[in-house]
Amino acid sequence: MVRQARYGAQTRLRALQSDIMDLILERELEAGDPLPTENELAASLGVGRNTLRESLKVLQAMGVIEIRHGFGMFVAPSNFDAFADGLVFRGRLSLRQNGEDALQLLGIRQALETGLLPAAVAAATPGHLERLAEAVEHLEQLAQAGEHSAAADAEFHRRLFEPLGNELLQQLLGVFGKVHRRIQLEAGPATDDAAAVAALHRKIYDAVAAGDAAAAAGLLASRFEELRGRITALVAGR
Repeated sequence: MVRQARYGAQTRLRALQSDIMDLILERELEAGDPLPTENELAASLGVGRNTLRESLKVLQAMGVIEIRHGFGMFVAPSNFDAFADGLVFRGRLSLRQNGEDALQLLGIRQALETGLLPAAVAAATPGHLERLAEAVEHLEQLAQAGEHSAAADAEFHRRLFEPLGNELLQQLLGVFGKVHRRIQLEAGPATDDAAAVAALHRKIYDAVAAGDAAAAAGLLASRFEELRGRITALVAGR
């Protein structure tokens, strides 16, 4: 009976969270706009202050609202930070078990990037290619010093899909890039050194510049296969 009551309370809180999001949409509030006060929300939604605060804290954790103490509540700017943190945790946790979630998250990133690559290659302009070449050159400069930068790697991938002009997509790809990098750290030392990684990115660039989306996608996939092998070996060794 206690469990049923608990689940009932959780269901009511989720319903309240949905009501608050509906209110934001119905009032056509945008990122940065203030929300009604707690008193106004409680009266409008017909709930108590304590129940309302529980839901508001969850919505803040979800990145839907911002609570600025002393200033009020606001519609949060678009970001996927909470989503990324949750996926990173799931991936790290799975490496201590069977690795399934980590492998599936890796597969999602691979499907997104290799699937979208033909459209990005087709839309690439000389200006896009120049920016992508600069990202490769940065990776090569780091490799000459025996260094590899996750930020430089991420910038290459961002510029790779820049021709699509889809900011929401860039944020989503950034989420899976963050998950990928954290899983890389957890999976142990890479089998490729910085020079090999830079050389692979140079080959991807060359294929993109030549308009060969299939070759670029195949090279990109090989990068995912390296990490997939490390995850499998890590789990097998436990």
